Amino acid sequence: MQTTQVLVMTGCASGIGRHLTKALAGAYRILATDVNVAGLEQCARDDGWPAGSVRTMKLDVRNAGEWEEALRVALAEFGRADVLVNVAGYLKPGYAHEVDPAEVDKHLDINTKGVIHGCRVFGRHFAAQKSGHLINVGSLASLAPAPGLCLYVASKYAVRGFSLAISQELSRFGVHVTLVMPDAVQTPMLDLQVDYDEAAMTFSGPRALTVQDLERVFIEEVLPNRPLEVTIPMTRGLIARLASFAPSAVVSLAPVFTSQGRKKQKELKALKGR
Repeated sequence: MQTTQVLVMTGCASGIGRHLTKALAGAYRILATDVNVAGLEQCARDDGWPAGSVRTMKLDVRNAGEWEEALRVALAEFGRADVLVNVAGYLKPGYAHEVDPAEVDKHLDINTKGVIHGCRVFGRHFAAQKSGHLINVGSLASLAPAPGLCLYVASKYAVRGFSLAISQELSRFGVHVTLVMPDAVQTPMLDLQVDYDEAAMTFSGPRALTVQDLERVFIEEVLPNRPLEVTIPMTRGLIARLASFAPSAVVSLAPVFTSQGRKKQKELKALKGR
């Protein structure tokens, strides 16, 4: 049964954002956005997003003006905005002493500043209406450092700090903030990491999460209960939290996790004939 609530989501042309749009379209009215307009429209056709409850528009999360336009469109099309889900993200493995300067800007502009711009614009609207829910998709890399993904880690650590701070700022207005921190999810972002030796630790878990795993957590926990933080899965989340409490221990354990991940990478390459 569809609610009257309106959900605005970024990164809907692939991966997590694409799947959540399809999964939630029956329950919410959705403004689905992405910088890739052609990909967004293709997803709408291929996945059968219902035209009556899903609208699409271009949104480059790096552009503050486009965020203002996204709010305007949501209000014009649906008459309200209740939930913002910041999914759009970027990752390219690399060691700090080797990365291209442009990659520094790209990671922080998309992963961190994109979230900040969105929360600033929609947070202002939610504060004025005295209700709303900001959902930021971070990563277990928001808690535990992963060598070889230093730029991604930096951007996601920042998202966590920002989310925790604004949750305190906005709570007096009746606005909730949730940070969702999943382990590696089977999406195109994960696929690209298979060929990067630097990304070995990404594959150190027993299995990659699926978009269905995230769908379940969103439907059963995040949207109805609006918790401050959620780690997926809980067990890996606990390990990541322990790592944040004892960073020196991480240094000694990192080679073990990296070795495990490298073995999994080789298995995946073999399966794909690489």
